Amino acid sequence: MSAIQPSAAASERRPIRELPDELISQIAAGEVVERPASVIRELLDNALDAGARQIAVRLSAGGVRLISVEDDGTGLPRDELPLALRRHATSKITSLHDLETVGTMGFRGEALAAINAIAELSIQSRFAGADSAFALDGRTGELRPVARANGTTVEVRELFFATPARRKFLKTDATELAHCIEAVRRHALARPDVGFSIWHEGRLVEQWRAAATLEQRLADTLGDDFVKHSVAVSREAGPVHVTGRAGIPDAARSRADQQFFYVNGRFVRDKVLAHAVRSAYEDVLHGQRQPVYALYLEIDPARVDVNVHPTKIEVRFRDGREVHQAVRHAIEDALAAPRAGDAVAAPPEPFFKPRALPEAASWTQPSIPFASERGLGDVAAMWPAYRNESATPVALPTSDARATPAPATPAFAPTERVPENISTAPEGSWPLGRALAQLQGIYILAENSQGLVIVDMHAAHERIVYERLKTQLDGASIASQPLLIPATFAATPQEVATAEACAAVLPSLGLEISPFSPRTLAVRAVPSTLADGDPVELARSVLAELANHDASTVVQRAQNELLSTMACHGAVRANRKLTIDEMNGLLRQMEATERSDQCNHGRPTWRQLSVRELDSLFMRGR
Repeated sequence: MSAIQPSAAASERRPIRELPDELISQIAAGEVVERPASVIRELLDNALDAGARQIAVRLSAGGVRLISVEDDGTGLPRDELPLALRRHATSKITSLHDLETVGTMGFRGEALAAINAIAELSIQSRFAGADSAFALDGRTGELRPVARANGTTVEVRELFFATPARRKFLKTDATELAHCIEAVRRHALARPDVGFSIWHEGRLVEQWRAAATLEQRLADTLGDDFVKHSVAVSREAGPVHVTGRAGIPDAARSRADQQFFYVNGRFVRDKVLAHAVRSAYEDVLHGQRQPVYALYLEIDPARVDVNVHPTKIEVRFRDGREVHQAVRHAIEDALAAPRAGDAVAAPPEPFFKPRALPEAASWTQPSIPFASERGLGDVAAMWPAYRNESATPVALPTSDARATPAPATPAFAPTERVPENISTAPEGSWPLGRALAQLQGIYILAENSQGLVIVDMHAAHERIVYERLKTQLDGASIASQPLLIPATFAATPQEVATAEACAAVLPSLGLEISPFSPRTLAVRAVPSTLADGDPVELARSVLAELANHDASTVVQRAQNELLSTMACHGAVRANRKLTIDEMNGLLRQMEATERSDQCNHGRPTWRQLSVRELDSLFMRGR
C-alpha cells in the first residue's frame, strides 16, 4: 500500500495575501447568519437598541424569500445610512472600555454588512426630527427619499442567493418559520414593554402586545399554564440579581424546550447557568425530566464578557462561582416553600356545594419519629446503625395490611413543640385538610376545602425525615477523616493545576489533595461521612467541578444520596396501619416541611382532586 501523497496545495507554498473585502464579508456572514432566524435576531437587536416600542416582522417562505423588520425607534440620519452597511461600523462602542462594559444588544458592526453580502438588503429610515425618510439600496448604494414615519425598516430578500450551496442546507419553510417565531419570542420575553407582531405570507401568526408586567408577557408567550405552574424567583447576592419564574417539578418536560435564561437582557446558553439550575432541581426532579424556567440575571457589564461568540449567545463570567451560587440558591429558595397552601386558595366552584367539614374532635398533633424504639438525636448517631448490617434497623417496623396493629405502644409519640401557625389555625384552613382514612396501607385520604387530597404516606414521610437529616448535617462543619494509605492517581495537567490553585478551598470540603509527583495527585483525607466511598472518584469529581463551577455541590450531592437512603429506611413503610391522629400529624408536618411536595426521588407526594372533578366522574350536574 503506497503512502498518501501530499496535495498540490500542501506541497506548493502560497504567499500571504490580504483577503478581498467581498470574501471577508462572506466569511463573516458564515459566522453570523446560519438561517433566517439569525437575520431576525440581529435586526431585532438593532431595533431594540434604537428604542423601539413596536416591532413588526414580515416573512415570506419562512424568511428565505423575504424578511422585513419594521420599528418605531429613533431611526438613522441620512449621512449615516451608507456607513451602516460597512464592516465594523457601529454607534454602540468607540473604545476598548466600551467593549468591556457593553450594555447594548449589538456592538460589533458586522451584522448588516454580513447580511448584505449574501442577500438583497435595503434600508428605509427616518431620523427623529428629520423632514423626510431615505431609502438605501445595499446592492447599488443608491440613496433616495421616501415617505415613512419615524423609525427604520430593513428588508432582506432572497437569503443566500449569492451562496446557493448554503441555501440547500435550509429546512422546509414551516421549519424555518418556527425558528423565526422562536427568535422573536426570545426577544419578547426579554422586553415585555415592547409590542411584537409576526406576519407570514400576509397573515398574522403571532402577536404579543406590550405588557405591564413580566408575568403577563410570560403568560402571553409561554401560556397561562407556565405562570400557573411556576414560582417567582428573586434573589440579590452582591453584584448579582436573579429574578424570573421557575417551573415546579410537576411541570417538568421531557425536552428542554422551555428554558430561557437572560443576562442583562440578552438570551444566552451558558454551561455555568445551566449547571446551576440543574443543581437546584436535583432534590426535587424525577429522572431525566427537564425543568421549565424564564430567569433574568442582572450583573455589572464589566463582570461578564459577551464578546466570546459571533452569535452573542455565549458569555463568560469573571467570577463563575459567584454567579453559580446566586442562581442555584435563588431557585432552591423559590422551590423550598411547600405548595400545599395553594390548595385552599380560591377554591373552584363545584357543581353541587359540598357540605361543611364536620367539627373535629380534639387531638394532640403527633410527631413522626425517626426510629421506632429510640430517638436518633443527630446525624452522627445514625451512621453506626446505617453502616452496620447487624445494628438495630433505622426503619419503622412494618406490619401486614391484614394484621391488627398492636395497641400497646403508639407508633408516633406526641410532639413537644407544635408550630404555632399550624396548631392555632382553624381546621378548615389546613392546606392538606383533615385525614379521613387509609387506603390499601399506602395512601392517606384527606378532605380540605377543595375536595379530596391523596397522600403517598411513605414518600411524604421520606421527604420529612430527609429534610431533618439535611438540617442537622448543615449545622455542622464537614469533618475529614485521614486515610491510612493515601490514594494516588494519575492526574491531568488541569487537575494538578486546580488542586494547587484551590489548596485553601479543599479543606473546607473535608478533602486533602496534594501533589505526589508532577503528574500524580494523592488523596490524604476525605469527608468522614464519605469514608467508605471511592476517594479517587470523589477527588476527580470535586476537581472537575471546582475548575468550572462550585465543588461543594459534589460533596453535598454525595452526602445527600446517603441521607436520602437513610431517610428511606427511616420513613414509615407501606402496609403500616396508622391512626387518624398519626395521619393528621403527617399532614401537618408536610405543610411545615420544605420541598414536601416531592419525595427524595422527585416523585409527587400528594395530589388534589377537586369537588368539580369528583362530580364529573359521576356526571353530576349534567
